[in-house]
Amino acid sequence: MPDELSLVLAQAVVSAVESVGGYAGGVYLRSETPELLRLTVLAGLPIPLFRPWWRMHVNRPFPVATALSSGEPVYLGDAEEAMRRFPQLMAGLPFPFGSLYVPVVSGNERTGVLVVLRPATPGEPVTPADRGRLQDVAQRLGDELTALASDGTPVRWEDDPVPVQLPVASAQPVRIGHFDWDFESGAVTVDEDLCAIFGTRPADFPGTMDALAAHLVPEDVYGLWTLARQAVRTGTPVTRSMRLQGPDGRFHVVQLSGRRAHPPGEGSASHLTGHLVDFGTGPVVPEAADRLPRGIFSLDRLGRITYVNDPAETLLGTARADLIGRVLWEALPWFGHPAYEDHHRAALLSVEPVHFLAHRTTKDWLSVSLYPGNNGVTATLAATDQPAYAPGSVVTQGVGLGSPADRSSAPYRPVALAIALTEAVTARQVSAVVTEELLPAFGGRQLAIYLLHERHLYLAWETGFPKGFLDPFDGVGLDARIPGVETLTSGRPIFFESMQHLGAAYPGIAMETDVGARAFLPLIASGRPVGSCILGFDQPRSFSPEERTVLTALAGLIAQSLQRAQRYDTEAALARGLQDALLPKRLPQVEYVDTAGRYLSGTQGMDVGGDWYDVIETDRGLALVIGDVQGHGVAAAATMGQLRSAVRAFALSGRHPQEVMSGTNRLLIDLDPGQFASCCYIVLDPETGFAQAVRAGHPQPVLRHADGRAETLDLPGGVVLGVDATASYPVTELRLEPGATLALFTDGLVEQAGADIDLGIERLRRTIAQDSSASLADTADHVIREARQAADRPDDIALLLASRWPIRRAS
Repeated sequence: MPDELSLVLAQAVVSAVESVGGYAGGVYLRSETPELLRLTVLAGLPIPLFRPWWRMHVNRPFPVATALSSGEPVYLGDAEEAMRRFPQLMAGLPFPFGSLYVPVVSGNERTGVLVVLRPATPGEPVTPADRGRLQDVAQRLGDELTALASDGTPVRWEDDPVPVQLPVASAQPVRIGHFDWDFESGAVTVDEDLCAIFGTRPADFPGTMDALAAHLVPEDVYGLWTLARQAVRTGTPVTRSMRLQGPDGRFHVVQLSGRRAHPPGEGSASHLTGHLVDFGTGPVVPEAADRLPRGIFSLDRLGRITYVNDPAETLLGTARADLIGRVLWEALPWFGHPAYEDHHRAALLSVEPVHFLAHRTTKDWLSVSLYPGNNGVTATLAATDQPAYAPGSVVTQGVGLGSPADRSSAPYRPVALAIALTEAVTARQVSAVVTEELLPAFGGRQLAIYLLHERHLYLAWETGFPKGFLDPFDGVGLDARIPGVETLTSGRPIFFESMQHLGAAYPGIAMETDVGARAFLPLIASGRPVGSCILGFDQPRSFSPEERTVLTALAGLIAQSLQRAQRYDTEAALARGLQDALLPKRLPQVEYVDTAGRYLSGTQGMDVGGDWYDVIETDRGLALVIGDVQGHGVAAAATMGQLRSAVRAFALSGRHPQEVMSGTNRLLIDLDPGQFASCCYIVLDPETGFAQAVRAGHPQPVLRHADGRAETLDLPGGVVLGVDATASYPVTELRLEPGATLALFTDGLVEQAGADIDLGIERLRRTIAQDSSASLADTADHVIREARQAADRPDDIALLLASRWPIRRAS
């Protein structure tokens, strides 16, 4: 059974699509990652084909992000309007379609965006009626999300999108009429449904077969009588089907069954019973398509195969039973080639026929046509000769450049580059994306990216070049006469089909041996120079006008991404410095108690967050503190510093643990309304082991006893800090026996995507119970080492251990 949030979102999408005559739609919701939207529901389109659009940052130049950040709907009637306002959207989806985006408000927060795709309406704006209907759906969705949130359901999304099949437009329903024919009396009894099919009232039906046959064409009458005579003359049951033409010209299917019987004491008796089926305007009888010379198969809007005729079964080389009901590119992996996926996207979004050539093996070529509609796609297939060009490899291994089919597949990776760049955050991530997406698209083998700083170009990234070859060009000034500089100062790309051409244009420049073409691209964003990019190729080659245009446009996207990354890197460095300054440099040395703290940054986003730990010597005892501020970046680190200072000030003033937590809570609300944090505060008497603990929405500590047993404590607590100024925080008393160890941690240590947090806490409990380290510092290192093995850590980790050792008594 789907969860309530998924059902609410799915219903809203279906209603939105139907309200404005669309063919697909979806909803984006905020995620636990700040500034990141996730696609939650996608209706009417295959989810795997749109994977690059599953995630959307709110500060990207896309209509989804614009609608959320501005709070205003975005209506794009056609591709021309979309290209003018959102060129990056059309770089990824260069097809003629209309799209509508309406923000969804839940409570006081813009929590998502409702999206509908529909056929383009060139020159015609979205009508006020359609705008009103879509905004009504978005408002109802916002109200339902508010109700779910008030019931405790988090209105956030972390999973993959949910696929939804849109309802098919309704057609005339199938009708079935029944009759009974008594051969002895000649009487025919019919029901109301059969009379309705033939357009007569039951009271006007004479009750004879002649009256029934009068509604059929002559040739069908003879067929019906022949079938009846066959039933009379045999003593075995007879069941037959035939097609009959009704008075409205439509064909119906009649299914008859009967037998001759000799009941005791009576004469011969035979009855023919049957039913007449009227399919209305429903599906065509499949056998009609089987007689066509071309292969035909159909897909629903989610890419599932719904029909395959006999010729298609032969051409595809796969049995019909292995195709029906399966997703196209799963049943036929060679159809999953990026170029063919792009053709499928084009058909689904533009609702216009798409034609292309494909091959499932090196020799077997097919001419494919896709005919889309609101309810699915019909494809036709025909065998064709191998084209005059001959790619060097089969489809499943990709194709080289230089032929029409090759050029049709090449744009896919630049499209993927444009989309992937929206998610690259650091300069290194941008460079890695360019390496992974741009080089394979154009057959390149080498890449170098230079960034401008104080009128000099510095090498920021390189791959494929001989070691040390680029060193002489690192740090060159803008007055140097080399292509990497001149492409930036002139603002125009420079292409060389071979190294001989490069050497002729720049005599004396250092060149590699046995290398091919070069492309030098200026990286300019918003009119400001950012750097230059160099693409290298193993062999000489030409650059078509289309390739030069695409590379030039992509250089602009790369420049924008690098400019954004430079700002990000500056902010990240500031945040890291702020965080390092706020975390304790060393923990106090206290008799009877050892402490150890560790911090591990996450692998996503800013790599800095609001986690902190502290150990404070107070008049009440040794205060152990750990906390976690929502979010990442400078803001979270700054809030963390304020909270750490507040807790320390309250603790040093001798406040009771409950007062420390309540005071910090009120301070956070005053400092930053809307920000919240979790915290655990424990005051320990080192000599007696007596402790008082208070918790605000923070994970439960783990206690390892002196005998090696470890347990997760069950400390009552209050809500997270920053939510309710009147919140109360109960205090729990416990005792830390000699040899026992207390572990405080933030949720990054125990949370994993898609897994219950309790499983992570149990894993930590076992790790601490089984640890045999000689010192507390070794135990802390062991726990962090285990956590570091996870390749994907979306959150930071803070860990604080406290161990009490036995008191030495005088003899």
